[in-house]
Amino acid sequence: MKGRLCTWGSMTALMGAFCVAPCFAQTLTWLGTLDYRSSIATDVSDDGSVVVGIAYTPNYDFRAFYWRNGRMEPIAPPRWLGWSQAYGVSGDGNVVVGNMMDSVGYMVAFKWTPSAGVEFLGALGGVGGTALAASYDGSTIVGWAEARNEDRLAFRWRQGQGMQALGAPATSVATGVSADGSVVIGYVNPPGVLLAFRWTEAEGVRMLTGFGGSNIAAQAITPDGSVIVGYADYPDHTRHACRWLDPSQPPQDIHTFSDSPQSIANAVSDDGNLIVGQYYPSGGSFWRAFRWTPQRGMEDLNTVYADLLTSGSVLFQALAMSPDGRFIVGSGINGLTGRREAFLLDTRVPCRAHSGDVDENGCVDDADLLAVLFAFGQTGQDLGRVDVNCDETVDDADLLTVLFAFGQGC
Repeated sequence: MKGRLCTWGSMTALMGAFCVAPCFAQTLTWLGTLDYRSSIATDVSDDGSVVVGIAYTPNYDFRAFYWRNGRMEPIAPPRWLGWSQAYGVSGDGNVVVGNMMDSVGYMVAFKWTPSAGVEFLGALGGVGGTALAASYDGSTIVGWAEARNEDRLAFRWRQGQGMQALGAPATSVATGVSADGSVVIGYVNPPGVLLAFRWTEAEGVRMLTGFGGSNIAAQAITPDGSVIVGYADYPDHTRHACRWLDPSQPPQDIHTFSDSPQSIANAVSDDGNLIVGQYYPSGGSFWRAFRWTPQRGMEDLNTVYADLLTSGSVLFQALAMSPDGRFIVGSGINGLTGRREAFLLDTRVPCRAHSGDVDENGCVDDADLLAVLFAFGQTGQDLGRVDVNCDETVDDADLLTVLFAFGQGC
């Protein structure tokens, strides 16, 4: 994470004090390609310190990567000659999951940790499989695995218990899991269609409804398992990003770009109110990354963060996001290298010291005073405007600023 040290001028004539505070600007980091042809980032840890994904060689082979503290490394040891892909990372950043070629040439589901290395998860009577997502601590992993008859079946793997088929019809894939591992989402794939589902141990597989078209896919789930996002087709074959607030009800269509027929939601924040994904502009030649909120609808990330993009750079896909919505990862064109590369976008808004109007309503009043009092003693980098002087602590200095300005603008 990049940052800069900001020194703010006198906050009020009465206080006559200066505030020196860390002030982290929004940043876009291109992660590199392992010196290969291209890369995509598929997932990010909750604190944004770990990113995983896939790098592609000039010969179109692929290697799973693990990026941490500015360094990208292949998941498998250098002696490993097989292909590999990383699709998910646990919330704590310690467990990476995906698929990897085993010693006899099958692509099989794996988990990897920096300390223990690669562990293959097995299958459901067959040989192949892919792990796509992990719970917060990595003790639960979901994906698909081959059955004895070579059908692909959605699975949940748990530490100490092994792999369990979810009971979804063949062919099925589990795409996401709640933080505690109790709720799983995915889709079944009868010939020609996708049908989304939600699974719990108590209820089993419950199919989700869409917009009347042939395809419905569940792509991501909130940590508490309450909100699901993905996409659904209309009968006219347009595909719209959507979210399910209640799995028993039709989804909410969140597609608000009138000049685009297609969009896909790939990730959702912990409160369900920030969604990222990709949309295809009418007449365009590439997908473009978007974010959505109830207040603003869909916004092109290339427009929102245009000041972070060098000439020729484009963000194609937003594939994953930290639960608080701060960190977004995906792929795009790095204008400086001309390559398709994985990116990490830190959307944090820099702290701005102010004179006591915490709620920004133009009046320093009881509401501002109470906001500081209720947050009194809290520390950290993401306190918001209750940290009036941006010193990462809500304390006497913040309270005095509000008191000295009390009544201004009212």
